[in-house]
Amino acid sequence: MPFTALGLQPDLAQSALMQGYAQPTAIQSAALPAILQGRDVLATAQTGSGKTAAFCLPLLQQWLARPRGILRQPQALVLLPTRELAAQVGEILRDLAQALPKKLKVAVVYGGVSINPQMMALRGGADIVVATPGRLLDLLDRNALRLSAVQTLVLDEADRLLDLGFADELGSLLARLPAARQNLMFSATFPPAVLALAEQLLSQPLRIDIEQTAATAPDIHQRAIEVDAAQRTMLLRHLLATNDWNRVLVFVASRQAADRVADKLQRAGVRAAALHGDCSQSQRGQVLADLKTGQLRVLVATDVAARGIDIARLPLVVNYDLPRSPVDYTHRIGRTGRAGASGEAISFISADCSAHFKLIEKRQQLRLPRERIAGFEPTEPAMPAASLTDPDGNGGIKGKRKSKKDKLREAAAQQTSTAAGDITAAKP
Repeated sequence: MPFTALGLQPDLAQSALMQGYAQPTAIQSAALPAILQGRDVLATAQTGSGKTAAFCLPLLQQWLARPRGILRQPQALVLLPTRELAAQVGEILRDLAQALPKKLKVAVVYGGVSINPQMMALRGGADIVVATPGRLLDLLDRNALRLSAVQTLVLDEADRLLDLGFADELGSLLARLPAARQNLMFSATFPPAVLALAEQLLSQPLRIDIEQTAATAPDIHQRAIEVDAAQRTMLLRHLLATNDWNRVLVFVASRQAADRVADKLQRAGVRAAALHGDCSQSQRGQVLADLKTGQLRVLVATDVAARGIDIARLPLVVNYDLPRSPVDYTHRIGRTGRAGASGEAISFISADCSAHFKLIEKRQQLRLPRERIAGFEPTEPAMPAASLTDPDGNGGIKGKRKSKKDKLREAAAQQTSTAAGDITAAKP
């Protein structure tokens, strides 16, 4: 089915084709007609399924249909949890609008960088604002823009946006939006506690749930390699030397680990760099650009990048350290096998995380054969599964003690009803 059959006007459908969107994906086919009709939407689909274009294309069509006033006022607001995602959504909107008859002005604003250039960019207004909540509130408090003309609100990666940590900021933003607006929520996952909160914000939404089937599942070959923890870097170097992967994304558990592994790879002659929360925005942009252009071969990242990186034709993701939760596992491996391409995801299984990976497999409804690489066979005995727990399916399954992140998740779940009431009260 072509995009025009979903209600997209021909010049925008042609623009989508020019950007590589030949045929609508399942989430796009389900969401576009409803959004163009002005309905609220709550959509769930696996990572890499085309969720971003599913809301960007109708936003552009709505923008084309509205006359421009003397001063540009934002007609659509897209909220995201990370600066990487904000930058990517802004880039996709600009690319899709290149061949359109009107000139689009997108303002992309996020924290972690100076606010002054963003205030300068907002002079003269904007057609669409793409933002992280905290920085948007800062700009509103400085009267750098107004939201009185917003007709469509998009919450992308809504499960993270609606976590307890964003509830206060969202409540403040919702109070500044017009009462009559369209609300769209997109995410790869909606844990029950967050889903209950999300439903408080929508008016008779169309619920779209694109189940992952053999036809829609990304083509990702998943592998589990057993190795002693001390041998993981050597094994990674061996795999890089014996395969022709041109780009590799390696996930680790901490900023220190990212720097350490990247440094060891560099000293071994591998073009590698680290990406984590201590990197400045200019550093983040540079390493991502270097990876895409081939200046880098390996990017060693913490989970700050799990939902914020979209690298075309990324052939391999490596879980050097396992993620704490099955949800994070989904987002990590979803960096490969995107947009119809195939990919590979390798997880290193050491003795202290063998039982943890079994719990991830259980939640993912998969069972991977354990591989051993000659010369890197493990010597340490695996920990018993009884030492681990998985109380809620989201966290607390990596070790005996609950981490700070796990405790925050539990607090969020316990206070969901309170947060829902606060945001509902703030809703116009």
